[in-house]
Amino acid sequence: MKKFEVADHEPSLLPEGKRFRLVWSDEFDGTELDRTKWDYRTAMMGKVHPAWTDDGVTLDGNSNAVFTLQLKDGMPVSSQLQTGYNFMDEPIKKTKFGCDDLQWNIGKLKKSLFTHKYGYYECRCRLQQKPGWWCAFWMQSPIIGASDDPADTGVEVDVMESFEPGRVVGHNVFTGGYGQDMRHHRVGGVPDIDKTVFHRFGVLFDETGYTFYVDGKEDGRITEDVSGHEEFVLISTEVKGYRLPEHAPCQEAFDAIGDTFLVDYVRVFDIEEDEK
Repeated sequence: MKKFEVADHEPSLLPEGKRFRLVWSDEFDGTELDRTKWDYRTAMMGKVHPAWTDDGVTLDGNSNAVFTLQLKDGMPVSSQLQTGYNFMDEPIKKTKFGCDDLQWNIGKLKKSLFTHKYGYYECRCRLQQKPGWWCAFWMQSPIIGASDDPADTGVEVDVMESFEPGRVVGHNVFTGGYGQDMRHHRVGGVPDIDKTVFHRFGVLFDETGYTFYVDGKEDGRITEDVSGHEEFVLISTEVKGYRLPEHAPCQEAFDAIGDTFLVDYVRVFDIEEDEK
């Protein structure tokens, strides 16, 4: 890997053999989240998520975004940030088609803040320290599932997911939506990673597939289901338990209130050309 220097910030580690140009980034400088770059994700698959809050991210003044597991109305909650919107997430509001009681089974469409296709996507972060919640850095197409062809409607790419402190699961690619047509591929993963320090997680996404990196070392490659659609970026946390049939937080989440997940930067690079 080669270093890409950013003034007064930690450098990126970029794959050898290609030239890159920085096209989007957030270094999380200052004291307030840049809402021209990020929106809070509060709904999933047409429903407001009970454990996602729109005020759970602060900047610490040292160029870190701080995701905090909070207690609100007696329940553990945390936040997800995104640079775009999936068309199936927004809750439905009743409308009419002319005089008829007909409507699409989707909510209001929103214009994404930032989407991109081929390039290198990188996040430097320090994982959560306690069990009971998890963190992730990933990408998603705004229209994943509108067809079963990823060249048309894109994919989900999970660059980093940590469901337990000190463990990063395999990197995933999903396509075809989240129902009967879903396809899934997984590679790599780090079962034992130092949770007390910052790590870099990245993916090189081009027309040949997805190559994943952890701290500058390749950690697997997926060549199936290559997206042909622009994707948006997400940094997310979630309380454990809500995806189980009970839809309730686990006890560990209550015990972890006040725990944090820190993000130093997120950067997206265009691939300019192969190096000669």
